[in-house]
Amino acid sequence: MLKPNIEYAVTEPNRYHDSHFGCDAVKILPGEYFATRENTMIVTVLGSCVSVCLYDPKLKIGGMNHFLLPSDNSNSTGVLADSARYGVYAMELLLNDLLKLGARRSAIEAKVFGGGNMLQGFTLHNIGERNAEFVIEYLNTENIPIIAADLLDVYPRKVYFFPHTGKVKVRKIKSLHNSTILDRESEYRLRVRNLPTGGDVELFGD
Repeated sequence: MLKPNIEYAVTEPNRYHDSHFGCDAVKILPGEYFATRENTMIVTVLGSCVSVCLYDPKLKIGGMNHFLLPSDNSNSTGVLADSARYGVYAMELLLNDLLKLGARRSAIEAKVFGGGNMLQGFTLHNIGERNAEFVIEYLNTENIPIIAADLLDVYPRKVYFFPHTGKVKVRKIKSLHNSTILDRESEYRLRVRNLPTGGDVELFGD
């Protein structure tokens, strides 16, 4: 019987050693995700995007994604709306890779973060709020319990996830020294707007 791969990522992960926490770490950017069985910290910085940390607490398998829903003019709502399909896809990628690593579908727990209103005064769409609403609705639909959440507000967040223990540390960034977070999310938003929507949504169990 082949031993399952230790970890999965949508792209070659940005690895480094975190001297503050004294451990190996992987940083993910908008549109990326990472899943692992190793004692590796996963780090990301969120503005209006959201990240979902999923993990099997007994088998110590976990992962994190980083995504947002593109704005659209559709009146449809819920997890099957065209815009929401991007979020469904991001969730499926992470869930499927956790299952490939051996996680039990019925045991998976979630912690969710992000959805900040980074563009105050931009009233056409509160993108952060829509992302947060999607995450909560999706996880409720999939019967995945939300153990902890830090959503909305007006601040970016830096999220540190330790899949081996399920622990998460969140630092709210009260003062931005440059526009890197906004620039990354704006570039990502343009990218996903140009992707085709539609297709079947695959929901799976154990």
